[in-house]
Order: sequence, then structure tokens, then C-alpha cells
Amino acid sequence: MPNTSARPKHGRRTRRRRRLEDPARDQLVSSSLESAQQCLYNQDYGTAFVHYLLVLSLAPVFKDFARDSFRFTLFKWAEELDSVGRIQELFDCYEQALETFPDDEVILNSMGEHLFRMGFRDEAAGHFHKALKLRPEYQEARENFYRVANWLVERWHFLMLNDHGRNRKYQKAIQKAVQNGCNTVLDIGTGTGILGMCAKKAGAAEVYACELSKTMYELACEVVTANGMDGSINILHKKSLEMEVPTDIPHRVSLVVTETVDAGLFGEGIIESLIHAWHHLLLPPKSGENEFKDASTTGRVIPAGATVFCMAVECLEIRRHHRLCVTEVGGLSMAAAGELRSPVSCSAEPDDSMEPYTTERLSRLPGGYRPLTEPFTALCIDFNNVHELEGLSSREVQEVRLPVIQEGQLDALAVWFQLHLDEENSLSTGPQEDTCWEQAIYPIHSTTCFVLKPQDELIVEVSCQDAYLRLNSVAVLRDGHKIHLDKQVELQQSGNPIPNSNSEAELCSALACLQTNHSQPEKFSVLECSEMALLNNWDYHRSFSSALSKLISRLKVQTQNQEQECGPSAPDSSLLYVLDVSEGFSLLSLIAAHEGDVKAYSSVEKNKQQEVLRRLAQSNGISEQHLEFWLNHTEDEQGVLQRPSREKLWSAIILDCVETCGLIRQKLMEKASLARCLLEEGGHVFPEKIVVYGTLVESDTLLLESAVQGRQPTLGFNIAPFINQFTVPVHVFLDFSTLECRHLSEALELFVLDLMDANANYTNREVKVQAVSAGRITAIPFWYHIYLDREISMSTLSQNSHWKQAAVVLQEPLEVEAGDWVRLAVRLHESTISISACIENTPVQMD
Repeated sequence: MPNTSARPKHGRRTRRRRRLEDPARDQLVSSSLESAQQCLYNQDYGTAFVHYLLVLSLAPVFKDFARDSFRFTLFKWAEELDSVGRIQELFDCYEQALETFPDDEVILNSMGEHLFRMGFRDEAAGHFHKALKLRPEYQEARENFYRVANWLVERWHFLMLNDHGRNRKYQKAIQKAVQNGCNTVLDIGTGTGILGMCAKKAGAAEVYACELSKTMYELACEVVTANGMDGSINILHKKSLEMEVPTDIPHRVSLVVTETVDAGLFGEGIIESLIHAWHHLLLPPKSGENEFKDASTTGRVIPAGATVFCMAVECLEIRRHHRLCVTEVGGLSMAAAGELRSPVSCSAEPDDSMEPYTTERLSRLPGGYRPLTEPFTALCIDFNNVHELEGLSSREVQEVRLPVIQEGQLDALAVWFQLHLDEENSLSTGPQEDTCWEQAIYPIHSTTCFVLKPQDELIVEVSCQDAYLRLNSVAVLRDGHKIHLDKQVELQQSGNPIPNSNSEAELCSALACLQTNHSQPEKFSVLECSEMALLNNWDYHRSFSSALSKLISRLKVQTQNQEQECGPSAPDSSLLYVLDVSEGFSLLSLIAAHEGDVKAYSSVEKNKQQEVLRRLAQSNGISEQHLEFWLNHTEDEQGVLQRPSREKLWSAIILDCVETCGLIRQKLMEKASLARCLLEEGGHVFPEKIVVYGTLVESDTLLLESAVQGRQPTLGFNIAPFINQFTVPVHVFLDFSTLECRHLSEALELFVLDLMDANANYTNREVKVQAVSAGRITAIPFWYHIYLDREISMSTLSQNSHWKQAAVVLQEPLEVEAGDWVRLAVRLHESTISISACIENTPVQMD
């Protein structure tokens, strides 16, 4: 007997076929497709996009046929919308595109790139992640995911979770509190959920947690579920300041646990969070009339409080990142520069344009540091006293006197703290501790390098006006006289010089005297810390000055020879044109113009920084007509690499090839290819070549900073597989000179990038290196030798380099014996280096 459902099914298929064969519909599809193609040819991308949407909605059968053209149209139309700031329309177009092609990894990746540029990092990560699930080998999406992973899950998360000592102390404090009756718990800023899980494991009846980051919230939900607690820990994707009873939690809790602290203690908003918690989320504290009440009816906080410590230090590494230490850069006198500041500056009065402190791990700073004072207690705070928390910002400025214990230049105040979890358990973030914490650094911005001497007293002001800890070095007490640091130049100029036995300090003091003119309006400009370190990189500018001088001298001779053969030319035709497309603040255009008969183009954008270059040009005898700021005349970033006026080609183009973090700049080779086409005969791209060097090392530190190492450090909780999704294969901002590691091989050449000869380049290379000792290869740190020409080069590994290094970290360590040969397969894709290593054909992927 025939299936009774067969006939209706057949009928439905027949009707669908008839609709597809509708002549009017087919005509509309055909004409729209033709219009889309014509608009695409005419570069009318917006109209073409609308026509393609119509075609694909009416005739999905054309999806495979039109996919590439549709993508191209979408991307070009998105570029136009982006350039005129029509951002909502841009994202609407991507949403429409993804409705049409929901599983198109290229469109997903492109939308993620736009989201990331707009600051929507969580959403960008989701698009990159979905693109990778659709095509795991999609390299561009993988690199984008790695880039956004660094933003979403900062590297300190791995160090913190690998810090078993820290985790265990928190667990002990939480366990003790719960066993003493705190049976309702709120974990503020839960991260992976580890503290909330500690509370539940200790026996808490109710556990709540909140997390503002969408990425970390979703990760915490996964972790809690994987550990069998999804029904017993309620996680909210919310800021604690927005939580209320009973909207978000049914009643007030008896215990708040949190670690929303940074290296400066208050930087993540713990004061504001706890004040709100005491008023809205916590039971009343144990005090006065409820001193003897049961713990379940009173509230408390873990950590219970903190003590903040501080000391003055001398440190060249800090100094060169925060103030100018040289009087001359590449043959240019810096006397007219005015005051140059890093964006890290602390004063008693809050300044939204400046950060009060930066962070460093003092024990890892190249060149080390010298304590100039004993540590002193800057502040004590009780997190269980809401009145103390509320009164923190209104505390009077406290003046502290620190006895100087040894002579040295005053470069910074270093700050750390002891976190008192309860009466028995505490954590220290001090520089001598084996901890996941860095220290807060308050750099000294005085234009002179003041030398402290034994018997001096340093006067420091301590305040918390905006719930940030502020420390400001204001004066030195010497032989009964108070020397104000901000007036030190006046004192020296009035005939009372302060003895200075340090030659570098004398140099800086002389510079300060030249820079300071109290009769003139204040001239200052803010440079990023890396830009300040670049200015202080004397070798870098000396190398560029020498290479530019050689090139310009040769081209001048070439021009003179041509004039002898062809007769004199117009005055401007003898000018040589140099373009500097360095990122950020750069003096290389001025160094080129200083050679004479050179018109230099600078890519410096900020007005105050352009003013600095103009002042330096004038004071160094460079004509105003010989310096131009190219980006003042174009909105197109790629438009920088164009011909100069009068159709003359460039004599030299200076490219910025290496990021401060230690990676090759994106699209470097594409820019080099374009630059070569714009050079006059005999012209040069700087640098002409980059050689990548590396070495094999065994470093537990890099492993701990790259991924959570199993369950043991996280108290047996299953966290590693989830947080390690955000592991990135390349560790950046590395100070190789202070990295704790064992060297397992000599340094070797890994890769060469030739910016002057395209035919010399390649994308893959295999090299062999012999292990010099037995061990586990955990990483391959790498750095660069940058060749400006065949004779002049500089290394990013040098002691005064403004660049950091990077390292490729293996997912699994590779065991080697002394004498083993290790084969490295090195690949460069879109300026990203990946390496795989093997011994006797046993591959270990590092990508």
C-alpha cells in the first residue's frame, strides 16, 4: 500500500518549483543581479550591496555563485561607511550579510575586526571564535582571536591562578569564615569563579557572584558547571554597584569576598564597591551592640584590610621611560624641546589626563634598582569599617619624612601592600616576594635628576582624594634646609648648587637649566613611556643619523653629477625628499632635514608634539620650509605613502618595522613593497633588512604566564581547560635579560625580511640548532637585528633599547639531551611569526 504522506509531499515540492519558475520573479532576479554587477563596476558599492541582498533573498540558489562578489561589495561599502562615521549603518549591513550567510567565516572575521576597532572586544572575540569553529585553519581569524584574547583575559589571570600560595590562603580564610557562620556569600568580580567555588566547597548555603566582563562571565559559568556547582552558585553578568536586594539577590549576605585590587590597591575600584556593598548588599558589621551576635546575622569582608608600603628608588630603566635624559639626539640639540612628560604623573590634585602610577615587577627590571630609603607605611585601611572607607577620600594630606639610607638619583616611589585576608592569613605584593603581583611605580618628573644623600630626608605627601592612592615627592630636607623639588632649578641658578657626584645626573641637571625659563609660558608635551624611552635611545638615533648622512651625501653627489651632464636645474629640484612614517613621536625627519638640502615629511599627528618639532627645527637651524607634517593634509592613513609634491620621488622612506612589544608591525611587507615603488633612483627604504634571531630556553616563568598548569595550583578545581582557551602562542613585552630561564642553545638566525629586495623574501624556512645542554624546551625567545644599510645595524636586544622582546611558547615542553639537533620550521604570515620544533621527526606545534 502506498505511503499516504507521499502525495502531499510531492504536491508541496511541485508548488515550490512553480514559484521558482515564476517569469516575473526570474526577471527581477536577473535585472537585480545585472544592476549589482554594473554598480560594482562603477564602484557604487552601497547600491550594489542592496541589489545583491535582493537577489540572494529571492534566489538563494545564487549564493555560491555570488559569494565572492558579495563579500567584496560588503567590505568596500563598509570601508566607505566607516570613513564617514556611519557606524550603525555599517553594523546593520554586517547583520544583513550574516542573515544571508550565517556561516561565512570571512564575513564573521571582518565584522569582528570592525567590532574590535570600535572597542567592542567581547563581541569581537565571539565573532573570531565562531569563524575559527567554522574553519580551524583560518589563520587570519586565529591571529585576530589571539590579539583580542590579550585584551579580554590579561596575562596576570594565568599568573594569579598558577599562584597556589595565594589561592590556598584565600581558601583558608573563606573556609574559616563559612565554618564560623558566614553561610551566605557574594563574590564581587568573580573572574573564573574560584573564590565563589571555595565558599561553596566550604559549606556556604548560598553563593552569589557577579562579573562585569562578558567574556569572564561566560567563562565563569562554564567553569562552575564543569565543577558540578551550576545549580548552587548564582552568577550575574553585572557590576556590583548596580546590584540591589531583592532584585539581584534575595537578601543581604554575611560575607563578601573579592580581589578587585590592582598593584596600587585601589585602582580597580574596591573602595567604591565595598561602600556600596556595606550599604546595599551586606549585613551590618560586628561592632557595638551586635558585637556578640551570630556570624550569620552580621557582615564581613575578605580581605579584611590592607597596609600599604612605599620606598624611594633609583632605577635607570624607570628613569629613561619617564623623563628626558639626554641633551642631544642624533646631532640635534634638545634645549628647545620644552618639558617632555610621560603620561604617568601623580599630584595631590586629580588630573584625568594623567595616570597616577604605572606598574613594574621591580625584581625583573633590566639593570635592577637601588632602594634609597627604608620602606615606610603609607596607609592602613580597614575594609570592614564603612566609615573609614567613606572618609578615605576626605583624609587630610599626610606628610611623611623618609630618611635616606644611600646616595642615588631619585627616580620613583615604589609601592606595594600586604592584604590582610583575616587575622591569620595575609598576602604580600612586595618586590622580594615570589608572587604574581607587580608593584606600583610613581615616577619622579622633576626636570632635574636630583641626587639624594645619606642624612637627607625625603618629604612625601600621601593622599586619596579620588580613591586613588597618591604619593608625591615634594621636597628634600638637607642640613636643616628644605629644598623643593619643583623649584630646584631656581635654587641652582641662584648660586646654591646642590653637589652632584653623578656625571649622568650633572648632564640631566644641565639640560634642565637649559629647558627651564620661568619668564616664558610653560611648554610641555606628553609622550608615551615607549616614546620617551625611544628619545633616550642614543644608539638608535646615532645609527639613523649615520645611515641618513651616508645616503644623502651619496645622492647629493649623484645630483651634482647629473647637473654637470645636463646643466643646472630649478632651485627646488636639488632638494632631496625624505618621508618618516614612524608610529608616534619621532625625530628622524628632523635628523634628515638637519643634513641640509632635504625636505623632510613627518607623520607626527598631535599638535603639541608638532610644536616640539617646530621649536627644535628652529633652534637647530632647520628652515621652516624644510619640515612638513604630512598627515595634516590627508585623512587616509595609506595616503602617506604617495609621491611628494612636484611629482619628485622620495629619496628615503623610513618605515617603523617593530612594535615596542617585540612583534613585527602588521602589513610591514606590504608597506615596504609600496615604498620601493616610490623611490627615486638610488633611493633607500630604512631599514633595508631585518634579521630575526632566537634561542631555545627552558623557562617555567613563561609557562606560568601563558597557561594555567593543571588543577593543582587551582586547588583541584577544573579551571585550566576553560581559561587556557585564551592562551596565546607568543608572549610579548618580555625583558629577556632578566627572564628566569636556562639557555639550551646558542642564538641562531631564524628568518630574514628584506625590505629592499622583494625577490629575496620567503614565507617559510627550516633551520637546525643543536642543544648545548639537556632540559625541556618551553619557549623560543626572539629579537631583531635591524640593518639600516649593509654596514649600520642595531639590535632590539641592546641594553638601552626601547623595544622589548617576544617569545613563542610551546603548548607542551620538548625534552632534549645535550647534542640533540632540533629542527625549527619558521613561518611568517601577515607579519606574524610562528614556529614548530621537532627532534628526529617528532613535531611539536607552536602556532
